Amino acid sequence: MNYVTCIQRTLDYIEENLETQITLEKLAEIACFSPFHYHRVFQAMIGESVMDYVRKRRLTRAAERLFFTDEKVIDIALDVGFHYQESFNRAFKKFYDVSPKQYRNASRISGPLRGKAYLTTTTTTLLSGGNKMEPKLVTKSAFYVIGYELKTKNEGGQNNKDIPEFWQQYMQNGLGSKIPNPLNENAELGICTDFNPETGEFVYIIGMEVKEGTPAPEGTVYRSFPELEYAVFTTPKSNEESFTSSIQSTWNYVFTEWFPESGYEHYGSMEFELYDKRCYGSENKEIDIYIPVKKQTVKA
Repeated sequence: MNYVTCIQRTLDYIEENLETQITLEKLAEIACFSPFHYHRVFQAMIGESVMDYVRKRRLTRAAERLFFTDEKVIDIALDVGFHYQESFNRAFKKFYDVSPKQYRNASRISGPLRGKAYLTTTTTTLLSGGNKMEPKLVTKSAFYVIGYELKTKNEGGQNNKDIPEFWQQYMQNGLGSKIPNPLNENAELGICTDFNPETGEFVYIIGMEVKEGTPAPEGTVYRSFPELEYAVFTTPKSNEESFTSSIQSTWNYVFTEWFPESGYEHYGSMEFELYDKRCYGSENKEIDIYIPVKKQTVKA
């Protein structure tokens, strides 16, 4: 399956339907992906979440029409997919820091203008050195976690700010020591789960595996996850300075290069990173990324 063609097809659909309701489920159907898989592939290839992209394209088109035409604000709002002028005004001011009327009266067009994204067959995201990476396919039994929960969202890259701060708080306050009877004291999980495709919101959990039924102390959560098959990727060994970029490059590699050739697709709405003794110290740091997978269903 040509992922570039699939995602470009949805980019074209978005452009032709900005005035109508656009749902992630509809776009996933056009791409012939499951909704969660489509969301992850789109974000890896375009660099932002699909609904964030749709919102920016709508507001950019509105800004252009406000500045270059005399059309009524309400007509522009309706034409870019807003049902009410009040909601359009709020969204526009949040994005451009001025009201639609103030923008129309400005001396020049300005602010963030999101052009239509285009992909080519050479679009790719390579790991350092262009290395190919083959995962291990493993079946992990049902497991149970006690940890700390953060609600965040990928709109505007909010998760990229929230999650590192969450980890910093976890480490500085020694929160791992409060998790009762972990099965492995040197293995912590960073789990993304409970994804809402329309809002981009999801839950991020930092925790450790425990025995089934272990009581969760106040301030923590107990979660269970079913048995699944995972593709397990080990990030390239890196020093402290390049560790974060190594992890990000691996994630991008998974969705832009490995999945298209693998015959698999993402299965479910969770994924996690395993941090153990290998990421201690400042050199040769690495982690494992666990992504639940299933054989891809060929759609007519």
